[in-house]
Amino acid sequence: MAGASARSRGWSSLCSLYLRVHSVPPSCGRACHGWQHSVKSRGLLCVMPSSRLPVQAQIRLYSSNEPKEGGGPTEGNAADKSTAVKAVLKKRDYGSKYMKNNFITGVRAMNEFCLKPSDLESLRKIRRRSPHDDTESFTVFLRSDVETKAMEVWGSPEAIFRERKIRKEEEIAYKENLFRNQKLLKEYKEFLGNTKPRLSTASMFLKGPGKVVMVAICINGLNFFFKLLAWVYTGSASMFSEAIHSLADTCNQALLALGISQSVRTPDPGHPYGFTNMRYIASLISGVGIFMMGAGLSWYHGIMGLLHPQPIESLLWAYCILAGSLVSEGATLLVAVNEIRKSARLKGMSFYQYVIQSKDPSTNVVLMEDAAAVLGVVMAASCMGLTSLTGNPYYDSLGSLGVGTLLGAVSAFLIYTNTEALIGRSIQPEQVQRLTELLESDPAVRAIHDVKATDMGMSKVRFKAEVDFDGRVVTRSYLEKQDIDQVLHEIRQVKTPEDLEAFMLKHGENIIDTLGAEVDRLEKELKQRNPDVRHVDLEIL
Repeated sequence: MAGASARSRGWSSLCSLYLRVHSVPPSCGRACHGWQHSVKSRGLLCVMPSSRLPVQAQIRLYSSNEPKEGGGPTEGNAADKSTAVKAVLKKRDYGSKYMKNNFITGVRAMNEFCLKPSDLESLRKIRRRSPHDDTESFTVFLRSDVETKAMEVWGSPEAIFRERKIRKEEEIAYKENLFRNQKLLKEYKEFLGNTKPRLSTASMFLKGPGKVVMVAICINGLNFFFKLLAWVYTGSASMFSEAIHSLADTCNQALLALGISQSVRTPDPGHPYGFTNMRYIASLISGVGIFMMGAGLSWYHGIMGLLHPQPIESLLWAYCILAGSLVSEGATLLVAVNEIRKSARLKGMSFYQYVIQSKDPSTNVVLMEDAAAVLGVVMAASCMGLTSLTGNPYYDSLGSLGVGTLLGAVSAFLIYTNTEALIGRSIQPEQVQRLTELLESDPAVRAIHDVKATDMGMSKVRFKAEVDFDGRVVTRSYLEKQDIDQVLHEIRQVKTPEDLEAFMLKHGENIIDTLGAEVDRLEKELKQRNPDVRHVDLEIL
């Protein structure tokens, strides 16, 4: 009994507190049997037992999908209607009729609704911005117009479905016979001629990095041939290492030429950001090739010379060939140095920064290989000279080991710099700061977050940021382009929730379009102020 009395006092205190807060008269003697209904209506105090609360404390919460019953909170209290009920719009079922303003491209219209290009000519055409960078705007159609046209052409949705199924079966059959179709296309091209415009790869190798690589290929190929003859004649381990060195350089630079030709391919749906990284991939493989072919064979031959020394024949011809190699490798080195100096000057960078950051991987490889070649020639000639003076073949073998070590160092440097570039490193902090300040100084931007500026290679930067737009500025920008008197007239015509919905939908859609225009404007300004920025991703907070 004591516990029941305590519980009764507790509930009485809680009821008194609730009545004082909500200004409900405390004189209430009837049992609050209506709280069971409040539980069904998701009342705020549904946890309270129905036998402990007065009738006047009952609350009804209407959801948007529940019908409101007539009368007051209780049948016996119909006069008490002081509580105001907010008018809310009925929850909409967003079906197909709300998609009448959706856009659809011509390709999708023909594929999904089985239409012909001639069927689309009579439809309303709308020019929209392209979702792809560096691409002009394109034509789209209203989905409602396309659906209406499809019904006119085919008569019923079932007919459209049957036609789509037939086309799908034809597509499957085409893919099954793809090899045969490709063979036929090849025969047609051979008969009619290839009319597709091709990239001029010849002009690519007449200037810039392509020119440097082609000069290096020619000179290193000749050096390999003459060094190989000198090794056959003298049997010198150092000369063998130099021949292998020139062969490795020639093969690697041929790989660089392939990377340059592939890097200028036009982006396609499978590779939307293009093939620029092919230069870095070719340079990375080149570094690995130098390590395996050049350094590995040179070390092997040097070690074998130390273990099994052999007498060396006359080195006169070897000296002559090394002298010619020194001149030719030095000429190629000067070409690479001049090209890097010119490119670094255009970028406002020092020679050292340009090389370390591997801004031009192809020229970088030629520079490092030719620098190693010049040092290797000097090293090989010095060791061969010591062997001639002392008659000790160990000096020649040590020269081979020295050349192998030099090639290993160059290989490690190329692998490191090109790996860093392929991983995707950030641009310089001062460049990021300039891009950030440009966005923050715009009146439409309140703040920016999560800024990422990634160097994609070959002076191409991808910039990404989350932008917090100022809704007041965007709305004012929209209002400045509107007839204010007309907007005021529309506001005065709003009498019902349905009128308000129509008004807000109209202007809300236009404000969203204005926000999209602001994003386009900021992206364009970023690209104009910073030519290296090719891809901009601005996310709206």
